[in-house]
Amino acid sequence: MGARRLLIASVTTGLVLGLDAALAAQEEETNVQNLPPVEVSAPPPSTRRSAPRMPTRVAAPRTRLYVYPTSPGTSKGLDVDKVPSSINAVDATQIKRTGSMNVTDALRDNIAGVNISEVTGNPFTPDVEFRGFVASPVTGTPQGLAVYQNGVRINEAFSDAMNWDLIPTAAIRSVTLVTNNPAFGLNALGGAINLQMKDGFTYQGAEIDVMGGSFGRIQGSAQWGKTVDKNYAVYAALEGLHDNGFRNFSQSDVRRFYSDVGYRNENAEFHVNIGAAKNNFGASATVPAELLQQYWGATYTTPQTTANRVGYLNLTGKVEATPTWTFEGTAHVRRFEQNVVDGNPTDVQECAIAGLLCFGNDTTPANGVNGVQLANPFPTGTILGEIDRGSIRSTTFGVSGQATNTDQLLGHDNRFVVGASYDASVTRYNATAEIGTIGENYVVTGSGIFLGPTGTPDPVAGPVSLRTVNQYNGLYAMDTFNVTDAFAITGGGRFNAARISLEDQLGTALNGDHSFNRFNPVIGGTYKFTPELTAYAGYSEANRVPTPLELGCADPLRPCLLAAFLVSDPPLKQVVSKTVEAGLRGTKELNIGTLGWKIGGFRATNYDDILAVPVPGRTGFGYFQNVGSTRRQGLEAEVNIKSPTLTFSASYAFIDARFLDALTLGSNSPFADADGNIQVSPGNQIPAVPRHRVKVGVEYALTDAWKVGGNALFVSSQYFVGDESNQFAKLPSYTVFNVHSSYQVTKNVTFYGRIDNIFDNRYATYGQFFDTTAVPNFTNGGAAFNDPRSLSPARPRALYAGMRVTF
Repeated sequence: MGARRLLIASVTTGLVLGLDAALAAQEEETNVQNLPPVEVSAPPPSTRRSAPRMPTRVAAPRTRLYVYPTSPGTSKGLDVDKVPSSINAVDATQIKRTGSMNVTDALRDNIAGVNISEVTGNPFTPDVEFRGFVASPVTGTPQGLAVYQNGVRINEAFSDAMNWDLIPTAAIRSVTLVTNNPAFGLNALGGAINLQMKDGFTYQGAEIDVMGGSFGRIQGSAQWGKTVDKNYAVYAALEGLHDNGFRNFSQSDVRRFYSDVGYRNENAEFHVNIGAAKNNFGASATVPAELLQQYWGATYTTPQTTANRVGYLNLTGKVEATPTWTFEGTAHVRRFEQNVVDGNPTDVQECAIAGLLCFGNDTTPANGVNGVQLANPFPTGTILGEIDRGSIRSTTFGVSGQATNTDQLLGHDNRFVVGASYDASVTRYNATAEIGTIGENYVVTGSGIFLGPTGTPDPVAGPVSLRTVNQYNGLYAMDTFNVTDAFAITGGGRFNAARISLEDQLGTALNGDHSFNRFNPVIGGTYKFTPELTAYAGYSEANRVPTPLELGCADPLRPCLLAAFLVSDPPLKQVVSKTVEAGLRGTKELNIGTLGWKIGGFRATNYDDILAVPVPGRTGFGYFQNVGSTRRQGLEAEVNIKSPTLTFSASYAFIDARFLDALTLGSNSPFADADGNIQVSPGNQIPAVPRHRVKVGVEYALTDAWKVGGNALFVSSQYFVGDESNQFAKLPSYTVFNVHSSYQVTKNVTFYGRIDNIFDNRYATYGQFFDTTAVPNFTNGGAAFNDPRSLSPARPRALYAGMRVTF
């Protein structure tokens, strides 16, 4: 116990001292919102600059500094006491404590403003919402968070979607959620999620972890790290998972690999890391509430499958050229492939003239791929559906460089960072639509008949072949100047230049060439009143440019089947977000352990925000448009305690997200007018953003070997997507409780278990409206649906048990 107490220290929000990997499979011990420590030479900063460089391996007094990333690079960040924004971090121990292979679960449990919605109906492909901004795997979702892995932005090229399932969770060393910082480039409207991965210098030993439980869950991971002759290191992690899911047709298979080879000496460090993943998922849609009332595992219009594949190679290097100048660079290449098969209702129907198929009504011809109207091979009264297939093939490559200088300025400590990045992506997107029939189990069976373009001005229903090229350039600079030992100011900005080209492979309708440029500034400051109390405040701007998908589906006169059939290429404006935030954070040593706390507020205003707008009467059809200004503001508060026997955390977040301009939007809302539109007034709340989130977690060591713990999560009610006018009753709030326990049998063997949703609460994390007339309610004798709600059901009570072995 005494050795463990030596590890406890506090820096700002309860950031505590970690443990170097010196024993088999040892990782840094951590606290809530912890960052890995950086060891530096003992001389104080004021004299270190003039002192001769000391080799890192020479035995000498050391001190540990806790730093926070202020730029996308992998070099040492900024002292946390100087960061003019909220501090949000999760480490490997907190990820492991969830017992989950989803890093998003650790973000949900440990960061106050984060909320998780299973929009796809699958726990491995969640939406991550932070402060009302989203990073989602759903193609077509307007994205507001940038995600980086080892300094490389991994939002997908075609739609900025974020596929969380591709991240090797076991290999994550730390995750930081950076706010109020434009240096992270495009899409960082609400912030940037920055993942740093393990290597053989930070993780040594080996570990095998296997777990199984409810709904056919079987998962396992293995990782191994080793330092060779102090200068070389290797690391590898392998993960696999199979889960049958609690819903029909919801099987999931996850396979991920990550490896790193590194070299370092006293002045330089270089890494090569390679990763790959091959994942398959089912049940990718919401379900009508009337079906869920009959069976909680119901699905609606299947098949709904997604197959994701990725492979990437990253090269990183860092050189300390002088005691005050550090240079680093990255080069990367990434290949992403996605295949989606989606059974849907269709707008194809019998014509008034017998023997023919029409589209949208009984007179407009439904054409085949040859442009000729389709004959009707189906018996009269057959309920028709559609199997939509889409594929994305993206290849991305890029380079970046960054220089950091710590020379004093005017006799004061100063940290200056300047960097540049270039990323280019080539994507090929293809989509087809096959007519089929819908059975009473809502399974769509294909007929081999494929749709072609319908007559003008109706929507195009098939096929699409598009090539897109993205070129993103960035140049940024940040400077932090210590006015006094207590007061520091930060200023800087980033210039983003983006060019997006669309090349229609079947015609000319989608052709387009778009350029966007913007400079985003940042300014802020921190004041350390006492060693235990720091105040911060800052202002920043960020932008995101329309994606190729949004640009290819932006004409309200010619809507498209969202995420499938693109029809036109009108211009969209880029989204600009302006954010101000301020708060207090501190630590205190108590008899029961180290107390860390923070409280802060923020306001972010988006200009020319982009929204996906559905078209009434066209199942699944819609378009993207700029909708004026929106605002997200709120309060976040957190407290945590860490001792050798107790870990406790509690947080509260209030998020108020609203439209600021009047709008007319299409909707399947029961309050829509005769044309299928709703009127949005300034001040209406943005749907799918719960206003209140409360989180409590605790873990207690009953003995040196036995730990027990649990956590509770409360999420308040939220408006349904499609109810932007705020007229319908909200999706109800929910509270879920989870418990876990672990027992260390020997030094190297640990058994653990957990129960999620112990009270078996039936709740939904997301809700939208659907067309109640598209398909009959077969559970009610084929009558029409009466309830317009379509929900994403959460997982019922689940029990899991596992074993972890270290070597």
